[in-house]
Amino acid sequence: MRPGRKESEVVTLKKIILTGGGTAGHVTPNIALLPSLKNEGFEILYIGSKEYMEKNLIEHEGIPFAGVSTGKFRRYLSLKNLTDPFKVVNGYFEARKIINDFKPDVIFSKGGFVSVPVVLAATTFRKKKVPVIIHESDMTPGLANKISIPYAKKVCCNFPETMKELPAKKAVLSGTPIRAELLNGDAKAGYEFTGLTPGKPVILLMGGSSGSVILNKTIRSMLPDLLPDFNVIHLCGKGNLDKSMNEKGYVQYEYISDQLKDLMAMADLVISRAGANAICELVAMNKPNILIPLSLAVSRGDQIKNAESFERQGFSCVIREEELSRDRLLSSIRVVTEHREDYISKMKASTSANGVETVMKLIKELAG
Repeated sequence: MRPGRKESEVVTLKKIILTGGGTAGHVTPNIALLPSLKNEGFEILYIGSKEYMEKNLIEHEGIPFAGVSTGKFRRYLSLKNLTDPFKVVNGYFEARKIINDFKPDVIFSKGGFVSVPVVLAATTFRKKKVPVIIHESDMTPGLANKISIPYAKKVCCNFPETMKELPAKKAVLSGTPIRAELLNGDAKAGYEFTGLTPGKPVILLMGGSSGSVILNKTIRSMLPDLLPDFNVIHLCGKGNLDKSMNEKGYVQYEYISDQLKDLMAMADLVISRAGANAICELVAMNKPNILIPLSLAVSRGDQIKNAESFERQGFSCVIREEELSRDRLLSSIRVVTEHREDYISKMKASTSANGVETVMKLIKELAG
């Protein structure tokens, strides 16, 4: 205690546990909160899976990481459905010990199956329950969040439609926390990195970290039609580079991390899948976009619902993967380019694009 300060005036740091994992989409919103949490003086601990990729992402940010066991709840027949519940139980007791030792004032959960034992350990069989805030990115809650929502104090979401799916007293339309660096890209640095020549609109295509065969094939087939009028930046996914393609005005990369903010600053039009965090970032940056969500054949349909909501709000043009063709995409590019100011004005009018401020307000209230 500082000399001259009364014992009643001692200021103790607030503590927060962040959790979520399995995919980058369950981690990046947590990372987006870190600068504000540090600025408010929170002591931060991250609980993630022992097996997935969140450990490297979080330790890269200089945040202490604790791993717990986790299992996945599958909707289909699998032998792992017999063993994974035991992992969840083990993860519960591991999380309980971590929480008892760290003594957080609040927990923020971004979902994914690692969050389930953490939320349950914080809120069940305790004299003093730790308040939990959950964030649901997609329009309909995933299974992990469905399990956790009854134990949460507040549930944040991205889409107006999601509010109907949540308990009324808990639901908050917040938008998703956006990484500040994405909003501060430098187009000039992007041109230097890519070697492209300014003067033509830039199309940025992102097919996800693993890439998309159909998106890659379609955009490459269109280059003769696009390159007279556009520069094209193609993020094609690991192992998907086509070294035979050396057209002027076209550059391709497997994956971009540090320079993504600069490529975004360059882009006049973004073609993307419809993962919730990615498309909320597009709205926050006011980027006209064409969304091509994953089909029902390989997903639970959450990307389709996300994309349809953004289309209804006037933020996006949507093409179903089953309807994707060279001519359809080319036509959509022309339409969105022609009406880009309409899309931008709708996105600028959105009040839920960047959720950092709203989420931080909830965190401070529940920790206080």
